[in-house]
Amino acid sequence: MKALIAFVLIATGLTASHAQAQTRPIKIGVLNDQSGQYADASGPASVEVVRMAIQDFGGKLLGLPIEMISADHQNKPDIGSGIARKWYDTENVNVVLDLSNSAVALAVSEITREKNKIMIASSVGTSALTNEKCSPNSFQWSYNTYALARSTTKALVEQGGKDWFFLTADYAFGHALENDARSVVTQLGGHVLGAARHPFGTNDFSSFLIQAQNSGAGVLGLANTGLDVSTALRQAHEFGVLGKSSKMKAAALLLQITDTHAAGLANAQGLYMSEAYYWDRDDDSRRFGKRFFEKIGRMPTMVQAGLYSATMHYLKAVQAAGTSETAKVLEKIHSLPVNDFFSKNGHVREDGMHIHDYYLLRVKSPEESKAPWDYYEVISTISGEDANIPRAESKCSLMKRS
Repeated sequence: MKALIAFVLIATGLTASHAQAQTRPIKIGVLNDQSGQYADASGPASVEVVRMAIQDFGGKLLGLPIEMISADHQNKPDIGSGIARKWYDTENVNVVLDLSNSAVALAVSEITREKNKIMIASSVGTSALTNEKCSPNSFQWSYNTYALARSTTKALVEQGGKDWFFLTADYAFGHALENDARSVVTQLGGHVLGAARHPFGTNDFSSFLIQAQNSGAGVLGLANTGLDVSTALRQAHEFGVLGKSSKMKAAALLLQITDTHAAGLANAQGLYMSEAYYWDRDDDSRRFGKRFFEKIGRMPTMVQAGLYSATMHYLKAVQAAGTSETAKVLEKIHSLPVNDFFSKNGHVREDGMHIHDYYLLRVKSPEESKAPWDYYEVISTISGEDANIPRAESKCSLMKRS
């Protein structure tokens, strides 16, 4: 009798818990850099992008309101981890989006797995997130360092840029970007003549640029982003390391449109880089760009466009699952195709990587640019399967090898 009563109490408790879960709002947390190096590329505008997606979805899901909260992790893993843990434990957040810092993302990914929640990183580059550090609960939506480095580096080496010097941000993201580009250079018969690693948020690149100039390399590989890359580009022209009088070319391994804008076309012209989204690529990308411009006053970055796509895919996955329960939503995230202005015929691989096309771009000169934000020429399209880590080379335990 006691056993029967205990069973009934347990069953009743589980049913009540399930019912409570189904009556809670679908809650999204946007965690990113809102005041530092990456605030333009991600930041407050990314929060607005998620709000746009929620409104476009109708504001409700499974008959429940969709809520959003946001926070600034200040590019500190301990702060980001603390916020994510609080959101999961006390705020009933279902999914954390964006992240905008590799070290923060890797830390939050571990917490997300522990709490059996979901994390979708849009503005995080380190390929470790979906490679050796992959998790069934974490996804990488917009780009990864391997894909960008491979696409851009391959193009420069094939144009004769065999000798490289890397200017690298000295933290997880920069290291990953440099290492991924190095492997492509050497695989294609090129040589790395040196590298200089600079602190995050460097204001004076003169000593690093002199090292690059003295190396005799033909290509300066910029393994940094945000204010670091725009500052480095301006100073490289000031010191004559780049420009008409220099034989050295530059390859930006992650240059978002806000970085190009900050550097100015005069300093960025001729650069080759790869992106997953450019607002002036086709009619669909232009429509989203126009909507974003009307709200923010500038064109969206790759990661902001990707975040809209990621948010919509998550909401569609919950809708298809008929529940916000993690296991069922994860299944739908993997099984549903992705086909929107950001990703044409995309899909989510077992390692959590969103597989989609990339575009090799060349930065226009001031004379070639015909309108505000008319910054790039689309040179070619690289398929997602060609750009991303091949299955045979993946270190992710979740990856099927055939």
